Amino acid sequence: MAKIYIVDVTNRDGVQTSRLGLAKLQKTIINLMLDNMGITQSEFGFPTTKHELNYLNANLELVEWKAITRTKLSGWMRAISGDVEESFKNVPKLKYCNLSQSTSKQMIEGKYGGKKTYNDIIKLTCDAVECAKSKGAEIIGVNAEDASRSELEFLIKYAQEAKRCGADRFRYCDTLGYEDPSTAYDRIFKIAKEIQLPIELHYHNDLGMGVACSVMGAKAAVDAGVDAYINTAINGLGERAGNADLVSCILAILKSAGFGKKYQLDEQIDISKAWKLAKYTSYAFGVPIPINQPAVGDNAFAHESGIHADGALKDRRNYELYDYEELGRGEPEIIETGRMITTGEYGGIKGFRNVYNKLELRFQDEHEARNILELVRYANVHTQKPLTDSELRFIYFFPDIAAKVMTVTPYFEPAGALKKRIESSHYTKSNMIV
Repeated sequence: MAKIYIVDVTNRDGVQTSRLGLAKLQKTIINLMLDNMGITQSEFGFPTTKHELNYLNANLELVEWKAITRTKLSGWMRAISGDVEESFKNVPKLKYCNLSQSTSKQMIEGKYGGKKTYNDIIKLTCDAVECAKSKGAEIIGVNAEDASRSELEFLIKYAQEAKRCGADRFRYCDTLGYEDPSTAYDRIFKIAKEIQLPIELHYHNDLGMGVACSVMGAKAAVDAGVDAYINTAINGLGERAGNADLVSCILAILKSAGFGKKYQLDEQIDISKAWKLAKYTSYAFGVPIPINQPAVGDNAFAHESGIHADGALKDRRNYELYDYEELGRGEPEIIETGRMITTGEYGGIKGFRNVYNKLELRFQDEHEARNILELVRYANVHTQKPLTDSELRFIYFFPDIAAKVMTVTPYFEPAGALKKRIESSHYTKSNMIV
């Protein structure tokens, strides 16, 4: 029987959220946590974006070191041969990718200004797929941007042609959060039945239906006989109103009335890691988890009404659909209320050793300690937040990869008017800046 898998896009779509973002170290910790949870795939970034390259290559080194063993790391790029060429040149060990093209009349006319036809879109995509194949890509997903507003017949043709050229999956993107669950099921079922290719479901939450559409789309794909890959973001982060929430989608498949044991979720997923992942991502983004967030919000298992409290105390199933222990919740959180020693960008060796002693990590000599201390200082500059235990452990066990992740050299090759201005030393007066 076909299965349902999870492709998390926090490190690609989530970081595109306006006014938010993650440091490369934080993105790396999220990849490690997704792997620990058994999530099938992480869309970990953009191989054509210069400031991503050290991070991307370093994370693929973690795969080689078997620090990441279950989560496939995939890159996102436009379905243009030139972008594919550049991506595999920049990130030579990349094995998984998603190639994206707009497919709706609105996007083709609105973005390309009438300069591209539907046939052009197909040709661009097929050329990109063939290019990725030639570069050694093992799994290629083809994305239909704005699929929910695209003509169904064209989507089927587009996916069939991509499959013929070597695509392994078809991603149906509800780019504007336009679709409803019923329509999602009907359209995905027809596409999946026709193309017989695994379907990725990429739903945004502009109308509050991202999770509902995602699980109904997955249901449709499985009913049509193909695997489903739900695109999620941790805590529902993402552009505008966000993407389908990772934990909510998993729980909907495991616990809801229409799914239960009828549909099989990837068995390697360990939901008990959900709480830790949600908390870290909230801290890294600097965005509190909403109090009423399913499963991981502060009120997800809180009862105040007399009838509810009484019922929950007698039998938790009276008012709780699933157990907080399943999510890794229930352990006490220890908060320091007395003396606290931290280590950061200005930290010294004694405070640094104290912090690592609490983590039960030891140094073989002074050279090792001072090298790790320098990396911890840089990490604090890099994230501009007190480092978490996971970050401190990562730096300790993978110092060379941590250094690579945190290294960003600005791409700066002045040309034209800028080059002339710099060469003539014609700089703007400071009072015009401040």
